[in-house]
Amino acid sequence: MDLLEYQAKALFSEMGIPVLPSQKIDYPKDLKRLKIPYPIVLKSQVHTEERNSLGGIKFVENTIDAVAAAQTIFNLPIKDKYPVVLLAEAKYNADQELYLAVVLDPIVRRPLIIASKQGGIDTKTAMKSMQKVVVDQEFSPFYARRLMVKIGLEGKLIESVSYIVEKMYQLFLEKDLDLIEINPLGISPKGEVMALDGKVSVNNYALGRHPDLGSIAGKNISNNYAIKQKELKEIDHSSLSVMSNINVASSETLISDYRLKFTELQGNIGILCNGEGLTMATVDMVIQAQGKPANFLNIKLGDYLELKDRYQMFAALDLITQKENVKVVLINVIGIVETSDELITIVYEYLNKFKSIYQARIRFVFRLLGGKISKARERLLGLPVEVIENLEDAVSKAVSLSE
Repeated sequence: MDLLEYQAKALFSEMGIPVLPSQKIDYPKDLKRLKIPYPIVLKSQVHTEERNSLGGIKFVENTIDAVAAAQTIFNLPIKDKYPVVLLAEAKYNADQELYLAVVLDPIVRRPLIIASKQGGIDTKTAMKSMQKVVVDQEFSPFYARRLMVKIGLEGKLIESVSYIVEKMYQLFLEKDLDLIEINPLGISPKGEVMALDGKVSVNNYALGRHPDLGSIAGKNISNNYAIKQKELKEIDHSSLSVMSNINVASSETLISDYRLKFTELQGNIGILCNGEGLTMATVDMVIQAQGKPANFLNIKLGDYLELKDRYQMFAALDLITQKENVKVVLINVIGIVETSDELITIVYEYLNKFKSIYQARIRFVFRLLGGKISKARERLLGLPVEVIENLEDAVSKAVSLSE
């Protein structure tokens, strides 16, 4: 599960890795209250590469140009992905750009620190000059300095860039990451270093130990298609069913008020997750287990479940279960571990309301992270739902129930 750039840089800042003054932009009008001086760069926040070459990064000199550029970027697909937020960042003049990364090598089962003297958007050149060092013992600054020498750095740069690598490795271990990448690491004419772009890949199985990352990951929403705003016509709270005037285009539905992202397929397993990365990873695991997704829905929840989230979950479950071909619903929601009591209650209320219908047609698999598995099973006893902690086990159960 990949974090967006602005989220990755928030982690960098906490670790002492230098980042530029920046501000998250939710709407173009936010630029009228910009707190950083011009000139700035506006960056599309999407989970894909090639933002620069495809027009997702623009430099601007004033507020008028910034608002116009933001409107363009918000409506610009980068490989079919639309940004929900932009990053406004101070401009930086780099004399040199490096590539740095820490990644877990699945073959040697040890972390690798990787670097190239050629960073930036020309990744092919960077790959040709890439050097790596395997961290085969307890980490020490020696590993970082050794890598800096291998890529040809000299003098004070060895020390300053090694410091960045040490902080990256510390973050990699503390947060149980799969990957942390800085590309490029900018070096100013005075020799100052700055993380100009960053990528962080979170290990899904470690999110139970890091609810802060789960909360961040749960906020990653990127639309895959150009979807016009459609209004919610009516929510019948007595029946918990969604009544809308939505015309489905390309088998996708968006209820804008609740930020539900719904995609229909041809199988018999409905999938409900929060966060685009988690949704797609769950879909992939179902397919790998020989299951057939009927649909999948990416729902946006707050850090703490509120009344609006309750109706959002009800509406999401209605969408997932409305087709006759759905035999199983897999619920895989993370990032709200601290409020799992409320999540259990929502699932209980929904299933209890409609158990007479679903017992005859649909089974549910509820993947719940944290230490409240026993409580959830006790509360949901008698309802058509299996409560499972491990994601692989939950996927396997969903597939077996669908057969």
